[in-house]
Amino acid sequence: MNRVSPKLTTARYLATLPWILILAVAAVIAGIVWGKWWWLATAAVAILFVWLLWLIPTQVKRIGWRETDDELLIEKGKIFHSLTVVPYGRIQFVDVSSGPVERKLGLKTIELHTASSSSDATVPGLPADTADELRARLADKARERMSGL
Repeated sequence: MNRVSPKLTTARYLATLPWILILAVAAVIAGIVWGKWWWLATAAVAILFVWLLWLIPTQVKRIGWRETDDELLIEKGKIFHSLTVVPYGRIQFVDVSSGPVERKLGLKTIELHTASSSSDATVPGLPADTADELRARLADKARERMSGL
């Protein structure tokens, strides 16, 4: 499997951890103003913060993709493992997107749209040039396979 860029860890940290820090500050202030029970909320937020510090890089390390002759394989997770197989002939179109944090880090996300509305066919955290090349290859292979239908 081709793994996504480790920069995705930074992008996810920047998208998630500031909100946790805001919650922590609010819980500390509430503990000072309203009493000791709010310190439990502070402890819970601190535990969540530490959990996310471990979880986000672990999740990013487990995201991978591979092209085969007939399909694209997308792998995610270790405990809740998911392997998505997308046949090239089922791809209707390919989206490439990049938010402000991803763009600053040089990353893009590829999303495949198929006839199934429930497919989880996204590959986040690809370097921009890799994402553009993959989009072009997938679009070409989808056109080739659909023309035979």
